[in-house]
Amino acid sequence: MFESARVKLTLFYLAVLLAFTLTLTLSFRALFEREYSLSNNAQRSGVRQLFFDGPYGLPGQGFSVGPRSYSTFTNLQDDQADLVHQRLNRDFVLINVTALALGGLLCYWFAGRTLKPIEEAHHAQARFASDASHELRTPLTNLRLENEVFLRQKNFSEGEARELINSNLEEVQRLENLSSNLLALTQYGNAPLKIKPVPARAIIADAVKLKEKVAAGKQVVLKTEAAAASVLGHRESLAEAVAILLDNAVKYGPEKGTVVIGGKRDDNHYVLWVQDGGPGIPEADMPHIFERLYRGDKARSSKVAGYGLGLSLAQIIVQANNAELKARNVPGGGACFMMRLPLAK
Repeated sequence: MFESARVKLTLFYLAVLLAFTLTLTLSFRALFEREYSLSNNAQRSGVRQLFFDGPYGLPGQGFSVGPRSYSTFTNLQDDQADLVHQRLNRDFVLINVTALALGGLLCYWFAGRTLKPIEEAHHAQARFASDASHELRTPLTNLRLENEVFLRQKNFSEGEARELINSNLEEVQRLENLSSNLLALTQYGNAPLKIKPVPARAIIADAVKLKEKVAAGKQVVLKTEAAAASVLGHRESLAEAVAILLDNAVKYGPEKGTVVIGGKRDDNHYVLWVQDGGPGIPEADMPHIFERLYRGDKARSSKVAGYGLGLSLAQIIVQANNAELKARNVPGGGACFMMRLPLAK
């Protein structure tokens, strides 16, 4: 599909290029012929006066070399004009054929560059739709199978019914979380945020409050080492982004470990980071960790609940706040996510 579109776009670019070169070369040719014709006419007028009215023309005395010399001169001029026209025609064809050949290659390259972002977005959207369908299908399949198996039983106790209902509610909760994350991706991707000065420590405190129970469940200590400063951003959304980073650090970090939330001034920005003591991010997964529904290291991620939407949501939130989010591995072990926020003046 995209190769066909590339060919069509190449032909369109080439038609525009040829129209431009033809217009330009025809205009220059007409201008050159006009100037050449005016020059010839001026020369003929001057030579005519020289031969007929000058010392070479002897009218009235029965002898004159003027007309014969003037005729020879004009014939030479006509021959020269024909030669110039031939060269102009040759150069005109050469220039346009060269433009067609080189322009075709250039237009094909430009068409590829033009369609590349669209093609990448199309593939990303197709992959996202496929992954989202898979994530939605899994809990729905579990719900259907559990209920079908349960309905085949002739006799069942109240405890078994409660167990089934609880299991169903867990799957429903998974679907709710997935749909909420998908809606949040759309919301932060489209709706502008109200940016204003916000204390960086307040953002961190809000995020810690959101994830302190999750951390306590794994006996993980959330340690804050943030310098005081005001940043430009939307408090609630930034707190949510930091909470996502904290949740990710708690999930992939060791139990009874420590997650550090730090912050410091850096020129006109404030760098806020979340660092865990886990195994870090595999180098093969590093370029893809902010992609939607991407979960690297399948053997490890299959043991951790989630959909691969958290980091992509955090990235979109940070970008909506005119900030940057990057990740790196710590030499001593663990992953560090750094958020670079503009300082409030």
